[in-house]
Amino acid sequence: MAITGLGFTCPYQVPLRNPLFHNFIRKVCPRSVTSAIEALEGPKHITKDSFSDSCDSVHERGDSGNEKVRKWKKLSSKELGITNSMISKPARKVLNNLKQKGYEVYLVGGCVRDLVLKRTPKDFDIITTAELKEVRRAFSWCEIVGKRFPICHVHLDETIIEVSSFSTSRDRVGEDSSHESPFGCDGKDYARWKNCLQRDFTINGLMFDPYASIVYDYLGGVEDIRKSKVRTVIPASTSLQQDCGASVRLLFPVSFARILRGIRIAARLGFRISRETAHSVKNLSSSVLRLDKAAYFVRSGFRRRDTRSNMLLSLFSNMDKLLAPDKPCHSSLWVSILAFHRALSDQPRNPLVVAAFSLLIHNGGNITEALEIVRRITTPHDASFPELLEPVNLNSRALTSEVMDLAKGVKAALNEMTDEHAISHAMAGYSKAPFSDLVLIPLGLYLRVCRIFECVKGGGEQGFVSKQGSKIHYESLALGSLPEVRHNFARIVFDTVFPIKS
Repeated sequence: MAITGLGFTCPYQVPLRNPLFHNFIRKVCPRSVTSAIEALEGPKHITKDSFSDSCDSVHERGDSGNEKVRKWKKLSSKELGITNSMISKPARKVLNNLKQKGYEVYLVGGCVRDLVLKRTPKDFDIITTAELKEVRRAFSWCEIVGKRFPICHVHLDETIIEVSSFSTSRDRVGEDSSHESPFGCDGKDYARWKNCLQRDFTINGLMFDPYASIVYDYLGGVEDIRKSKVRTVIPASTSLQQDCGASVRLLFPVSFARILRGIRIAARLGFRISRETAHSVKNLSSSVLRLDKAAYFVRSGFRRRDTRSNMLLSLFSNMDKLLAPDKPCHSSLWVSILAFHRALSDQPRNPLVVAAFSLLIHNGGNITEALEIVRRITTPHDASFPELLEPVNLNSRALTSEVMDLAKGVKAALNEMTDEHAISHAMAGYSKAPFSDLVLIPLGLYLRVCRIFECVKGGGEQGFVSKQGSKIHYESLALGSLPEVRHNFARIVFDTVFPIKS
């Protein structure tokens, strides 16, 4: 039968008691910097004095490679329906801090696109006139990451805000740019325009000044949003083979990363890919064939030589059933699945130990409740996975000890996934893999995933309330809500280890 209390299907003949898993598993010029900062303190609507429809024109060579004249615009954020309440509190703190110190600050990239679309941005990226060293001095917990394209990670309220600097990005566009500079623009416009040219797609090339209530659109991004079109900033044949900057993934060819991102954006937003971009994607699709030269730590458990089922693929398959392009999850969920599988691959476990471990993740570390459910499991596990041993009856102390050992193994796997020496060693057999100073899992993501698992060894978390009900709240999941991520982690593991037989 299905355990409705857990909120996911699991063929246990287990009666559950309450409360355990009940319904589970335009332009405004502020009078002063201070008044401008006050405008961002609360969820007040941005006001405007005037609406500046367009500024000037720019000769551009878009993804078709055909030169044309497109007007670049300064748009009123209020006319676009953007208010300060749509900016996350941590992002407002970073904006206010830098603005108060006299620097220019803007929101850039996909977050501006999402604000125009009335969607909740997953992340808020900021660009500033401050040097990165000045940004680092402005915050108590801030680090500069990346050597090729350095940015700052500002840690606030369990959130990481990425802050880039005009000074480190201005040299990233070559002299052979496909765009001529806008006619009649001033120095600030030129710097903003130059930075926007570095974006991948025009809909990601918007820049928002929340203090002046202006959205700068130098590339026709708003027009493409209205047309539901994904179009590259520079000719697609060039753009899709370019380095994608600080977000480059260690394990994938660069062109594939940008191709994948374009397809993902189109699918998530329900947009179409422009004809020229689609043509280039088709021509470069052979890059996918090079993925066998990359690796997820190249484990024997990932590419099996025998005919037994692949547990990692089954885990991701079950996760895929819960998600969709318009129903995303926070990256901490799939990273936690990777670390969990890595630990099982290193040391196969009793399926009852896996069950108890997952229950502890869900309920915030209540070992008594977890063991009570595990004792009532009668349905056999999926014996096709080499990562699972034959079940053996264990007393409570032994079972608890095994669960704690699994938690230790998961933490060790996660540590290795963030260690550049371990990654370099794993990639040594892949001579054609791209070189990078980045590690697979950044520090902020590592810390988030640690929080998912820390309840196992720490005992019941005071004040933690486990997810109630089976319905997934996708906005919370996308933002990395701890109860939501833990609920879905347990759900995925149970659906994999104890699948419903059709």
